[in-house]
Amino acid sequence: MFTRIIEPAFYDTDALGHINNTRLPAWFELARNDLFRLFTPDLNTHHWRLMMARMEVDYRAELFYGHDIEIRTYLSRLGNSSFTVTQEARQHGKLANLGHTVLLQYDHQAKKAVPIEGQLRQSLESHLQDAPE
Repeated sequence: MFTRIIEPAFYDTDALGHINNTRLPAWFELARNDLFRLFTPDLNTHHWRLMMARMEVDYRAELFYGHDIEIRTYLSRLGNSSFTVTQEARQHGKLANLGHTVLLQYDHQAKKAVPIEGQLRQSLESHLQDAPE
């Protein structure tokens, strides 16, 4: 599991006084950088090996300005060429938001999915765990 701490900025809030729901997908993407480095260590987009197939976010509770948010990132499924990244946004230890993103290893020149094998598969397997319900 990878973890990142986000310190919300004032501009992350909305008129209702909580963190705007548009911020979660951006924070989840930022927190996936550790996972992206397994595929492209230098994050060079000219050598990018991933493609997003699906993203969903469940908003379970409000998040607030002035308090850090912990983003936990791990895999909840590992297939042949695709995998599901599960992410939790927690504030004060409480699960507030849950995201699932399906990514696949992809050859952008050949326009096709590529199997996940060898050391990369072993690295990804070390981040597999069950997602909360």
